Amino acid sequence: MRLILLGPPGAGKGTQALRLVAKYGIVQLSTGEMLRAAVKAATPVGREVQEIMARGGLVPDSVVVSIVGQRIEQPDARKGFILDGFPRTVPQAVALDRMLATRGLGLDAVIELRVDEDALVRRIESRIAEMKERGEELRPDDNPEVLHNRLRAYRQQTAPLIAYYRHQEVLRTVNGMAPIADVTAAIDKVLPSDPPAGAREADGKKKSEELNS
Repeated sequence: MRLILLGPPGAGKGTQALRLVAKYGIVQLSTGEMLRAAVKAATPVGREVQEIMARGGLVPDSVVVSIVGQRIEQPDARKGFILDGFPRTVPQAVALDRMLATRGLGLDAVIELRVDEDALVRRIESRIAEMKERGEELRPDDNPEVLHNRLRAYRQQTAPLIAYYRHQEVLRTVNGMAPIADVTAAIDKVLPSDPPAGAREADGKKKSEELNS
């Protein structure tokens, strides 16, 4: 099972990813963690990333896709994975598709957690008020203004992925405002049954041939 979870900050992607990991025995892949691991291991890509970050630059999509490609070849990712934090833009999605196709792989589904942004803001404002009443220390992102900025960035950069994956007929949309258990149940209903490995490999090879033609 190879999945991507889409949704704005606060939509509950992290919670649902953990439940999918536990149910299907797949791994959650964070591009941020992979980049840090590559730097720590001093791999060729890691050294390149370290230099870019030292200059204050952005890591190119090609580098991130290369790291993802190396990670999904590791034994613990053979049963599948959930991508966390990537892709964030349509060009990144295109690069990811090409990388998967060269390995004879494809995505099983892209799950969109659709939420009410105004409700998300009210939710964090309520949480902040409760934390202040209890005298708890607030995190830097426990701030409605920060959330507004992150939502704006999501709409501009990541929301176009919804149309991209809908066109590919892999997008599945569920109500992210429902209780956690209901969201989990809804995701289970929209996930495809696991196709035979041979059929999936053939489909991946077909995509690879189309991309390379």
